[in-house]
Amino acid sequence: MLSKVMESKIMRALVEFDMIQDGDKILIGLSGGKDSQALTYALATMQKILARKFSLIALTIDPNFDENFQYNAAKLTEFCKVLDIEHIIEGVDIAGAIQSANKNPCFTCAYFRRAAINRVANKIGANKVAYAHHLDDAVETFMMSLLSSGQLTTFQPKTFLSRSNITVIRPLIYLREFEIKSFVRKNNFEVLKSPCPIDGTTNRQTVKNLIINLGKTFPDLFDHLTAALRKNSVVELWDAPKNRQQMREIYYSYVHKN
Repeated sequence: MLSKVMESKIMRALVEFDMIQDGDKILIGLSGGKDSQALTYALATMQKILARKFSLIALTIDPNFDENFQYNAAKLTEFCKVLDIEHIIEGVDIAGAIQSANKNPCFTCAYFRRAAINRVANKIGANKVAYAHHLDDAVETFMMSLLSSGQLTTFQPKTFLSRSNITVIRPLIYLREFEIKSFVRKNNFEVLKSPCPIDGTTNRQTVKNLIINLGKTFPDLFDHLTAALRKNSVVELWDAPKNRQQMREIYYSYVHKN
């Protein structure tokens, strides 16, 4: 059962970003981890109490990482059955793609996983895809972007993908990870271990640990990073770099007398 706090935070996300409309067919990304199970349960609960009517289907991607996948997938099918949600399993050779691609494995995995989810969504006529990203994910993505590319950016709570004509929604965006862990534990969900061969050693895990450690020195760090996600948080930053033509004109004014 959703706590009042969880229900309130999910409602805030749904209302603030207007995530769900009447007649929506929402495909849920269900990996079997704590976050995706919490999302599936939460949307099934909200479906019963909201005035807007929408349908739900859960999708699990088999990335060919784990030979026990079928056994675990059967558990997720039973989980969805209890919630009266159809469950689809789609095989994608992500393991093979990672071996053949000369790129970051996390990037390759995410790319092929998203492509498969969007493809299935189009196939079944779903107009929205729901992911289980929470507030910690958003803050970590913000920090990863800053550290790896020098950009202040993170994913959006709601995003329209024009190429696939699908809207991505993240209803758990205001929930902290510890809240989800507590919810899953209290409701005795059987959380499936991630089949990812580098789970726990990724750049995201490094940034997660960094935020935790910095938080010991700066207790308000997470709240401040959360505030920095908003567009109106920018108070004073340098102007964007000038192009070569602009620089040339100013340069000549320095080196040539009138």
